[in-house]
Amino acid sequence: MEHVHLAAEEDDLYSGYNDYNPTFDSEELDNDAGFQQAVRTSHGRRPPMTAKFPGTAIGGRALGTSFGSRMPMASSMGRPMTGAVQDGAARPMTAVRAAGYSSAMTRGSTFDPLGQSKGPAPPLEGKSEDTPDEKVKILEKKVNDLIEESCLAHGHGDLQLSLDRAKEAGRKERALVRQREQSGNADHINLDLTYSVLFNLATQYANNDMYAEALNTYQVIVKNKMFSNAGRLKVNMANIHFKQKNYPKAIKLYRMALDQISNSHKEMRIKIMQNIGVVFIRMGQYSDAITSFEHIMSECPNIKTGFNLILCYYAIGDRERMKKAFQKLICVPLGIDEEDKYIPPNVSTSILHPHYKALAEKFIMTSAKLIAPAIEATFAAGFDWCVDMVKSSQYVELANDLEINKAITYLRQRDFNQAVETLKTFEKKDSRVKSAAATNLSFLYFLEKDYDQADRYADLAMTADRYNPAALINKGNTVFVKKDYEKAAEFYKEALRNDSSCTEALYNLGLTYKRLGRLEESLDCFLKLHAILRNSSQVMWQLANLFEMLEDPHQAIEWLMQLITVTPTDPQVLAKLGELYDSEGDKSQAFQYYQESFRYFPSNIDVIEWLGAYYIDTQFCEKAIQYFERATLIQPTQVKWQLMVASCYRRSGNYQKALETYKDIHRKFPENVECLRFLVRLCTDMGMKEVQDYATKLKKVEKMKEIREQRVKSAREGSARGTRREGSASSASRLILCLFSDSGHSSHGTSAKGERLSAKMRALPGSNEPYEASSQRDIDASYVDPLGAPMERPKTAAKKRNEEDEFADEELGDDLLPE
Repeated sequence: MEHVHLAAEEDDLYSGYNDYNPTFDSEELDNDAGFQQAVRTSHGRRPPMTAKFPGTAIGGRALGTSFGSRMPMASSMGRPMTGAVQDGAARPMTAVRAAGYSSAMTRGSTFDPLGQSKGPAPPLEGKSEDTPDEKVKILEKKVNDLIEESCLAHGHGDLQLSLDRAKEAGRKERALVRQREQSGNADHINLDLTYSVLFNLATQYANNDMYAEALNTYQVIVKNKMFSNAGRLKVNMANIHFKQKNYPKAIKLYRMALDQISNSHKEMRIKIMQNIGVVFIRMGQYSDAITSFEHIMSECPNIKTGFNLILCYYAIGDRERMKKAFQKLICVPLGIDEEDKYIPPNVSTSILHPHYKALAEKFIMTSAKLIAPAIEATFAAGFDWCVDMVKSSQYVELANDLEINKAITYLRQRDFNQAVETLKTFEKKDSRVKSAAATNLSFLYFLEKDYDQADRYADLAMTADRYNPAALINKGNTVFVKKDYEKAAEFYKEALRNDSSCTEALYNLGLTYKRLGRLEESLDCFLKLHAILRNSSQVMWQLANLFEMLEDPHQAIEWLMQLITVTPTDPQVLAKLGELYDSEGDKSQAFQYYQESFRYFPSNIDVIEWLGAYYIDTQFCEKAIQYFERATLIQPTQVKWQLMVASCYRRSGNYQKALETYKDIHRKFPENVECLRFLVRLCTDMGMKEVQDYATKLKKVEKMKEIREQRVKSAREGSARGTRREGSASSASRLILCLFSDSGHSSHGTSAKGERLSAKMRALPGSNEPYEASSQRDIDASYVDPLGAPMERPKTAAKKRNEEDEFADEELGDDLLPE
């Protein structure tokens, strides 16, 4: 209740205080004849008045009203009740007389507590916010509100706002302390509020990774002796040092906190010792970690500590102690929380604690897989020992899972036969285990491309458990490879109905729709999949490929740009970006991405060809040489790359190097007509004597080529006549099989892109089939530059060339050689 200080009047405020009025003497009511008569009458006749006050009636009803009803409470009247009203002045309340009465009534004043008299009512006293106590309370409320806002902001994930509110709470709390000191109430400082402010501030500093500030704030709390039990906050400080990888300091603070926590807080001491053991593991001091974990397992065993103990024994290679620790691990009882103590004993704890049991099973499975190869001579023997131990424990249902995991381990070791043999032992087990084993067998046979066996075991898995999504996916895959895409889509849809988060089914369904040509439905599948797997490169590639097929290159480019943020060094993605930008006419962007693709994978022949053509277009033949030389190393049997290198040398003015290159090509490919033509023309231009030899070879090669082509032509005509006689029996031989790959982005569009790039090379200025032999015609020593027409240069020949064909019907004579 608020305290309001009132000033007393200097006249006799308590005059008439002890005046006695016999009207209010309840002890004399038995002797009052009028009162007794009023009580005894049944018709409520009013008795004669025994006393009379101005404006007040004391009768049967008035008595009930005055003495039987309560006065209004201070809270309901809008102000605190502080005293009686006397002559318009307020005074402190006394316990002798009823509230509202004063000695002035005996001197003619009117009792009017509700202010219904004609005279003016006295003013009500309101709250005063200017008093020191009131200011302190307002500040305390503000500080508490700020702490609450800080905690709520942290709960919503807004760490910066949480820190800002914590800092503001600290400033308000310091202002509160100053306010108390100014009012002389420094002894009444609210230590709990100060502790809350500092603790929340330190916590929010730590949440925002401001570790130095957090440690300083915790230090302020720990050093203050007025805060009881502040020593346990050294655990928080040790946690910060652990995050900073300052492990010796963390160990020291954990031990200091352990010394300041009594043995009655057993659970907290166990958790601190667990932390100490983990820090020792990080430091590589496994023996010290083992000491901590063994103490915990002897005092209060739990799953996490048992698992950590096995890891430590595995690290030091102690086979026997690994076995003992595994036996202890599977014997750890499933804990019951405090609120579950009154659960009936006939209720299974596996039902009460599914999450705890799932965690225990995870640690047991991981431990078995870890120690199986180490505790026995062979992996299989070690796994069998673990299975035997589990069968005799409370986790007996884990034995089958361990054996299936044994088969999967065989699979990882590329021992397919052992994996299949292990899984086949489950064909007579219960439905759940049988379905899991058959699913894995179906997958194994699918990998080995034994689709009939894969289909049989997929059916077996579905029979054992029709709601197994993995079994349905395997069945859909076996149908998919048989090109029955409609039926495969139905199995994938059923898998999704059983498990809407099955990403494998959704991905395969998208591929199926893509094969069926239902591109929009395929696009919907992959967009849904992208919402689940935000960083899947395969999904992004499929989306880009679908948009390209839908003739929306801008969207395809957008998805590829997202993809390179996930896999920035994928050369195929970079090459595809270059191809799309090239098709859009943006040569500079295309060059950038092709260049990046070449940098990460310099063996992609399509990228090499594009870059070489780009430099030829831009008249930088010297730079194109390195790319065509690279292509020569990759495809040494392809003469076209070596011809391109020689042409680049000639175009750049290095005729000697060009001649040497052509001669080298002629040694490797002596029947190449294009090379001989270049040699004849180049030797003629340079006035070299070898021109007659090359011209003779050119004529012979042309004749040999003519004979071969004539033979091929005759064979084709004979074959066509035979085919007409046989009818259409061999029409199936004219079918062309096209192979497509949707599972990855490395093989998509390669052949088509190669055709486009080769067409680009042929489309260069002055180019006419640069890599093919000339069509059948008279021997012609003229050549067609595969790099296009060269730039004009000053004439250097002494006489005009003879533009006519001089090598058609006769060999060159000595008179045609240069002088």
